[in-house]
Amino acid sequence: MNCIVVTPEKTVLDQETTFVALPLFDGEIGIGKGHTPLVGRLGAGELRVSCTDGKVLYYYVEGGFVEVLDDGVVLMTTHAWPASMLNVDVAEKQLQDALARPGNTLELSQIREKKVNARRARLRLAQKMASEK
Repeated sequence: MNCIVVTPEKTVLDQETTFVALPLFDGEIGIGKGHTPLVGRLGAGELRVSCTDGKVLYYYVEGGFVEVLDDGVVLMTTHAWPASMLNVDVAEKQLQDALARPGNTLELSQIREKKVNARRARLRLAQKMASEK
């Protein structure tokens, strides 16, 4: 099965896979060959791609949609970076900045919560990658 990750700027990944785990807005889902077709809303967090050659690729994705087809998975996401590019110090600073955002109205509070959750997911993945080095 093929996994394609597309952002507004470029195709980030186009890889033959055996398994893909990705964040939905309400949890994580694992997709293997023969998975039921679906369309879902992406959350923020770790995209784990098990390649046919045995390698496992890690990416950070944030927002967008996923479509599971008979022959693969397509992620159309706002942001996607190889997890190896994430830096713990930068991710911690981004989380602190998100926590400092105003939240004094319902709309601002919802925006702040979404940013904080995304930054926490980014920090978790950055820490995971740093601990595996």
